[in-house]
Amino acid sequence: MGLIYKRRANYYETDQMGIVHHSNYIRYFEEARLAFMRENNCDVKELEQKGVIIPNVDAYARYHVPTRFDEVLDIEVRLTSFNGAKMEYTYTARNQNGDIAATGHTLHCFVNSDFRPVSLRRADPGFYQRLSALLEPEE
Repeated sequence: MGLIYKRRANYYETDQMGIVHHSNYIRYFEEARLAFMRENNCDVKELEQKGVIIPNVDAYARYHVPTRFDEVLDIEVRLTSFNGAKMEYTYTARNQNGDIAATGHTLHCFVNSDFRPVSLRRADPGFYQRLSALLEPEE
């Protein structure tokens, strides 16, 4: 049930060595997560309009092979943990040769506008059910 998100590396994302700067992978992961959620009828903007926001509380990336300007990455995103209070996504970014460029994960929680924890199951049961259906626990 994961999603493959395609992302072309921009020139401004590269560093002096001519490779994509490591900080950009976290951005790529976020783009992939938002596309995954949107594609699966779990639009973040819709949830925010209901007073629930989803801050990122942990992000990790491991770099395997460099990505250069204009290369396209296929970023697989999967929801691997979800309990209504928090959720975790895992990511695998592959270049066009199929080599793994980076892997990682992000952890998110649900809070209200005062940053107090929110149970998504109570705040929006429909959204909770849609996310629950997408869960693919890691093996």
